Amino acid sequence: MAVLHAAGASYRVDGILFDKDGTLLDFIYTWGNWSERLLARFSASLKERSLPPIRADLDELWGANRSEDGGPVVDYDRNGPLAMGTVDEMLAILAWHGYRSGLSWAEAKTLAAEAKLAADERLEATRAARLLPGVLDFLEDCRQAGVPLAVVTADETEAALKHLTWLGIRERFDAIVGTDLVERGKPYPDMALLACERLGLGSGRFAVVGDTTGDMRMAKEAGAAAAILIAEPGSSADRSDGNGADAVVATLQELSITKEDSRT
Repeated sequence: MAVLHAAGASYRVDGILFDKDGTLLDFIYTWGNWSERLLARFSASLKERSLPPIRADLDELWGANRSEDGGPVVDYDRNGPLAMGTVDEMLAILAWHGYRSGLSWAEAKTLAAEAKLAADERLEATRAARLLPGVLDFLEDCRQAGVPLAVVTADETEAALKHLTWLGIRERFDAIVGTDLVERGKPYPDMALLACERLGLGSGRFAVVGDTTGDMRMAKEAGAAAAILIAEPGSSADRSDGNGADAVVATLQELSITKEDSRT
């Protein structure tokens, strides 16, 4: 048994489940870049067919925030599709934009899939992934406390394994659960319950650490002992009303874990 300390509160836990993007790795560094390349390729495909380009409101619907001059993606909506959606959901949004630009639904879906493949290939070539502050130290503290760890992500399992390998932290986790392994992804509890099963946890004494309300809802529906939200101070997510979190911290540097005597 270990005790997780967050925002002045303490929680007894037998395991911890982490979201991946925006919790362990820098979301914008990976998915902002991927998103830009995906949209650029899709826009080019529309142009080749003499169709109007992607409408400017796609960024808003996608949940990506660009710089004021319309440059690269610099932030994202933690409650938007880019943050919480699956890849298939993202492609459905893109295909819909192609359809309303004049493509047939079949061709829109095909071009969206081709754009994803191009963005994936570029991501693979650059291995654009970096850890957020405090991740390595906290994972090491968990290891020393003997706490089993899992990743529960809206990403596909294969992609998650790849990203964690690039970051050199794959072996830190006892289970990796992507949205493709369950019938229902976040905010439903399925991924958390499967991760707990794979970690051998049955008591509900586990914590979930994530950066979206979908993570928090998943945690609550799965019966987690603690739902810890990663949110910048003053951000829209950093609100005690409605985010579903038991504690809010800016980074994993604000978390600590101690080993508790099993007799207590």
